Amino acid sequence: MTKEADIEKTATSLERHNIEVIRAADGDECRKKVLDILPRGASIGMGGSTSVQQVGLLDALRARDYNLHDQYEKGISPEENQRRRRAGLTAQYYITGVNAVSEEGELFFLDGIGNRVAAVSYGPERVILVCGINKLVRDDDEAWKRIRDKAAPLTAKRFGVDTPCAETGVCCDCDAERRICNIYVRIHRAMTPGRITIILVGEQLGF
Repeated sequence: MTKEADIEKTATSLERHNIEVIRAADGDECRKKVLDILPRGASIGMGGSTSVQQVGLLDALRARDYNLHDQYEKGISPEENQRRRRAGLTAQYYITGVNAVSEEGELFFLDGIGNRVAAVSYGPERVILVCGINKLVRDDDEAWKRIRDKAAPLTAKRFGVDTPCAETGVCCDCDAERRICNIYVRIHRAMTPGRITIILVGEQLGF
């Protein structure tokens, strides 16, 4: 679903649900628009997102004067990693991706341990979502299908976890010890207008 009319319909639906929409032509423009939102010195939490890394946001945040709770810093202990994830839940800003966005203006997320969906749902003052046009779908059926058949297997493979989908590329609704499909969240509407901002990028990003 990448026709301009469909994208505009999705954007209108999101805004009707109190979710701010900012359009960006590509990753470079996306990165610049996000940085324009963030005041210097702001505390920032991060959720796992290939899209955020692809547009160069993580490196840009590291290079600027922010209080970044960076759980991806190399060399930190598992305990420090978890501390930073928890700190991100109460940061001023939270930046992550989204697994699917429906034409009806709903946001869909899959999470492993829950820190990302917890922060998006409640905690940080502002949430910024980076979304490529490949994440846009018609409805909730397409959203969950996209998550099961594409996002989850590719993410499991990227992390190198020992799950059937990492090997086969197909979800079998396993009960593996390191299963990453543990928490599913659908956000129909934001209670606070403008708390969630989605940057719709006119190219394919992430899974």
